Amino acid sequence: MIVRIMGEGQFDCGDVNDEALQRYDNEVEAAVDSGDDDAVREALARLRAFVFESAEPVADDYLGPSDFVIPFADAHIAQIKELLTGEGFIPDVV
Repeated sequence: MIVRIMGEGQFDCGDVNDEALQRYDNEVEAAVDSGDDDAVREALARLRAFVFESAEPVADDYLGPSDFVIPFADAHIAQIKELLTGEGFIPDVV
């Protein structure tokens, strides 16, 4: 599974703990639903940090698509809502 973090590149999440990834994704979705800007930024920062720490960066010359997109760190709630699928950024994988 290839995840794009907008402005940061693509990451291969094939060996990432699916349950943990889903938990962080669900936190972002819940924060967006709450309408709390600070909670959204904090949850998004945790999701992004998890991907940075757990996934492998995809080679710069890789031209394939991303399976999922995670927004910029400073994205506004309206921008984030556009990327949510109803199952977060990442549909349930577990």
